[in-house]
Amino acid sequence: MLTDLGLLGLGLLILLLAGDALVKGAVNLALRAGVPALLVSLTIVAFGTSAPELLVSIKAILNGSAGIALGNVVGSNIANVLLVLGVPAMLTGLHTSGCDTKRTYLMMMGATVVFIGLAYTNLFNWIDGSVLLFGLALMLGDALRTARLHRRETALAVNAAEMAGGCSALADEDEEVEGADDAAPTWKIWLYLGLGLIGLPLGADLLVNGAVNIAHDLNVPETVIGLTLVALGTSLPELATTVMAAIRGQTEVAIGNVIGSNLFNMLAIIGIASFVGDIPVDPGTLRFDIWVMFASSAILLPYVFFKFDMNRGVGFVFTAAYVLYIVQFLI
Repeated sequence: MLTDLGLLGLGLLILLLAGDALVKGAVNLALRAGVPALLVSLTIVAFGTSAPELLVSIKAILNGSAGIALGNVVGSNIANVLLVLGVPAMLTGLHTSGCDTKRTYLMMMGATVVFIGLAYTNLFNWIDGSVLLFGLALMLGDALRTARLHRRETALAVNAAEMAGGCSALADEDEEVEGADDAAPTWKIWLYLGLGLIGLPLGADLLVNGAVNIAHDLNVPETVIGLTLVALGTSLPELATTVMAAIRGQTEVAIGNVIGSNLFNMLAIIGIASFVGDIPVDPGTLRFDIWVMFASSAILLPYVFFKFDMNRGVGFVFTAAYVLYIVQFLI
């Protein structure tokens, strides 16, 4: 058991480091090739940060352990809300009212309803994956349109201020992109790409093998391991980022990041993974876990539409709910 836990932990560590390296390499290579920063943000960064979860899902399906793939997505979406928002809110409170996420929240709830509907066919196959990827394409198209509109309005406002004699600095057309490094030499970019492309499948292999062995040792369904250990592990980067942002008082985008992550988990990860192989849906997941995912998404409604902040009491309730969710697997 200790060896398997070590494999799982090592695989997770390699996944996180390799995913970060892949994002840095791909972002800088794309920017050097003249790809607009806006498009890089919406595609390469978004997909790159989800690469560890995607590789885990693909590896699990190839190993005949598709339950881990579905459990990882459902469990990660639950952890993203209850834990990733709950812990920093419990520590310092989250100023969630400062982030306008109505549009993306409605997209997430719509995607959740579609995801649950497809789950009730008892199997995610390539047809279901096509539906999910179509939803992903609509989401990315809307994000691109909204970003362009916002940039155009900002430019018009700046021009108006300058014509009126105001003092305003027009921001650089290429906005700052996560992982961008203008000073990075070419060899370093290719090194990042190499480490990412080698490390991701290696880390996924170690994590999935460790998770499968633990499931066999404990005599529990692989889906349960996906819902708990794997999902919690792949959510740790988001948790660490949100906690640090809370400590620094930079929590306005926390809820937006969680919504975006949940959207990608359902649409991109299961959408792509279902083309690798069929993903059966465990009856227990249908009866309980998938509805916990729905409830944890729906509970964000007052913080999105009524501009409530998440105080420490709310954070405690969210965190306690996640702990209870995990504990019920041990009973």
